[in-house]
Amino acid sequence: MGETSFPLIYSLNETTMVVQFDNKIDSDTHKNILALIDLLEASPFPGFVECLPSYTGVAVFYNPALVLSANPASLLSPSDTVRQLLDEFIETSKDTYTNKDSETVEIPVCYDSSLGPDLEEVAAHNQLTVEEVISIHSSGSYQVYMIGFAPGFPFLGGMSESIATPRKQQPRLEIPAGSVGIAGKQTGVYPMVTPGGWQLIGRTPINMFDLTRDEPSLLKPGHTVMFKPISLEEYHSLKERV
Repeated sequence: MGETSFPLIYSLNETTMVVQFDNKIDSDTHKNILALIDLLEASPFPGFVECLPSYTGVAVFYNPALVLSANPASLLSPSDTVRQLLDEFIETSKDTYTNKDSETVEIPVCYDSSLGPDLEEVAAHNQLTVEEVISIHSSGSYQVYMIGFAPGFPFLGGMSESIATPRKQQPRLEIPAGSVGIAGKQTGVYPMVTPGGWQLIGRTPINMFDLTRDEPSLLKPGHTVMFKPISLEEYHSLKERV
């Protein structure tokens, strides 16, 4: 079998098409994803509903009836029409990503053991001290690849493999909002109380997701995240103000 040629466009179901740019996670793939999303949202085709990014591609949701009514003379099925349109969008979106959403968002995090109950486990797994784990995690620069799992939950790439740690074998039934976790080579922040199996190493006092804001999610794909260590006293002070 020959190598897969990217980008790959395939039908997930009768209302969803997937554009896969690669089978690996990297910054170039991410830029291609954001460029296509920018173009689709700025100039949606008839029948377009929405699009959602993943680590390696974009899921494009559409209404087949509207696609068909916009192209009554076409001999193509709605899915083939969308595939053809996406081919054109991909070609147009090449080299068009402008980093318009690449601003850096600094998130304060308290790495106290009372808020990061798995810090010692992460340190032991990687044969590091707790202080080294904190230093490595807080000195990184992270790319927001996608939002998912829960509203406002950012999947962040760019974490050092030196602190990579598997998910917990037994997930917790309730994780506090703002908890910062590690799962494998990923890190992220729980925006609300939810079950989860990530290793918890700290907590932020700020609201990651707030429906009263014009943009409920603090982060979105394309943002860069930096974590700023704060003391337990600073955490409680900021938490009261929030």
